[in-house]
Amino acid sequence: MASVLRSARRFGPRLLRAASGPAMQRPEGGGGWLGALRFDNLALRSLPVDASEESGPRAVPGACFARVRPSPLQNPRLVAMSLPALALLGLEAPAADPEEAEAEAALFFSGNRVPAGAEPAAHCYCGHQFGSFAGQLGDGAAMYLGEVLGPRGERWEIQLKGAGITPFSRQADGRKVLRSSIREFLCSEAMFHLGIPTTRAGACVTSDSRVLRDIFYDGNPKHERCTVVLRIASTFIRFGSFEIFKPPDEYTGRKGPSVNRNDIRIQMLDYVISTFYPEIQEAHSDNTVQRNAAFFKEVTRRTARLVAEWQCVGFCHGVLNTDNMSIVGLTIDYGPFGFMDRYDPEHVCNGSDNTGRYAYNKQPEICKWNLGKLAEALVPELPLEISQLILEEEYDAEFEKHYLQKMRKKLGLIQLELEEDSKLVSELLETMHLTAGDFTNIFYLLSSFSVDIDPSKLEDFLEELTSQCASVEELKVVFKPRMDPRQLSMMLMLAQSNPQLLALIGTKANINKELERIEQFSKLQQLTADDLLSRNKRHWKEWLEKYRVRLQKEIESVGNADAWNTEHVKVMNSNNPKYILRNYIAQNAIEAAENGDFSEVRKVLKLLEHPFQEAEGFQEVKEDAEEEGAAAAAACSQESRSKQSYCSKPPLWASELCVT
Repeated sequence: MASVLRSARRFGPRLLRAASGPAMQRPEGGGGWLGALRFDNLALRSLPVDASEESGPRAVPGACFARVRPSPLQNPRLVAMSLPALALLGLEAPAADPEEAEAEAALFFSGNRVPAGAEPAAHCYCGHQFGSFAGQLGDGAAMYLGEVLGPRGERWEIQLKGAGITPFSRQADGRKVLRSSIREFLCSEAMFHLGIPTTRAGACVTSDSRVLRDIFYDGNPKHERCTVVLRIASTFIRFGSFEIFKPPDEYTGRKGPSVNRNDIRIQMLDYVISTFYPEIQEAHSDNTVQRNAAFFKEVTRRTARLVAEWQCVGFCHGVLNTDNMSIVGLTIDYGPFGFMDRYDPEHVCNGSDNTGRYAYNKQPEICKWNLGKLAEALVPELPLEISQLILEEEYDAEFEKHYLQKMRKKLGLIQLELEEDSKLVSELLETMHLTAGDFTNIFYLLSSFSVDIDPSKLEDFLEELTSQCASVEELKVVFKPRMDPRQLSMMLMLAQSNPQLLALIGTKANINKELERIEQFSKLQQLTADDLLSRNKRHWKEWLEKYRVRLQKEIESVGNADAWNTEHVKVMNSNNPKYILRNYIAQNAIEAAENGDFSEVRKVLKLLEHPFQEAEGFQEVKEDAEEEGAAAAAACSQESRSKQSYCSKPPLWASELCVT
């Protein structure tokens, strides 16, 4: 614990005190800075809560929530806290004893003690998972604590994720582990500071309690530390919340737990619209169909804008099931997510997504499909013919509009909006794909490209750009064949003899990808580094000339070229991050934390709070030099991880990381 406290002091204030304000309730066990939390649990007053006291997994019909109690953890201790997130709740840095405040945070944010005014509950919802209706799901590990009123009266739902068994835990144990909790904690805050709508994470608390996890589903489980994340959002209601009324599905036979309870659907719509879309409620208070149509239109638009934002930073969610889609347009439920490094439109971040359903380039169409399922779930309160028309008229247009607006900002096209801009963006991404360029770093470098760049400086710039493209060695790792040759041969025989069966078991796409890898890998054996560099420079030189011509049109349309250039660079630098949560950065922080050192998690958190700025003192990733950290590092790769910049394209060892 002492080493954690030293790290906290080293990296600045980590602890909070109550913000000034009206008299507030105190937590269980007496005073403390968490006594500032003012609970007003509107959701539980507005929606039906299951009356049963059974704590184990079960069906929960006729209710939106079931009351629960967090399960205590052994020796909870704080990994990190986010000051900006906790400030939403009216909490700020303590003037009192920081060690005492840290101990209090660990106690309450682990679920070992429940604040006064909190009413722990688990939310009931269903979902379409990988395209199939799964029936009742619900908060199997997360617990609603209540709704806290912020300093300006705004309402924030707070949750503990990983706090123990609920009626929705199914065969699981309601626990989360350190690695997945650190990833969710860091990414929630990273997305917020990137300007992308998201749930927040206020704290991460680990413990000495352990659970058994088979990380890669390969029969090699290990014990991992139970860890809890404090999550914050206006609401965690999702598309799947409205699917609890679904009758038996024609394909899976599963049904929601509250079939034929349209009265609850009406309650949910009334609550969600009046609470989170009050302007819609006010405008259509005398016509519920019009109100519900306006609500669905706004959810459609928010979702389209959200996924456009994801595409523009290379973010892949990984599990875009209907139960992971926020009803207020937030990024929600961070699991096997990933920020794309090398640009690949077919990038799949989830190691369990064998068919690539949730690949980067499929995210827009999947979110539209999910909206279609939400539309079905709103019948009869919103007729399907109305919602389907809204979806067709609004979604694609809103996505394309927002995506192009954002891409113009990323390219510094601030003066004119030309039809040719869409083609320029497409050609940039194609060039990135052809050269295996790093998505984030290529965009970041473009702000230093000048219209009147001289030939010698152009060559230097091309060197910089191509340094962000994959090397021959990196490409060999990317395209290394993955299937056993005998397995591939069997699959090819099956493709000829019984293509229907092959399509049924869903391996045709995998075979095509494997054949492509074999072909590319073969070509790479003959490719030299000089040949690759020459080819990449040629591709980038061709695109940069098109970019230069487009920028010239901008300059010709303004009176003051210097003022335009200043604003051009400013806009690019505020839309192209230098720092994102790359998998290798998260992995370094996780491995240090698993060895008891939380300083890297805290350091990365501070870095991600300023993604667009050059951060002083963050040039190098801290490496575990201690002997106890060597084994963890070697488990991933024998290659040295030292001196790896936070903004570098990933090292070779990172290609072995698999998130499921």
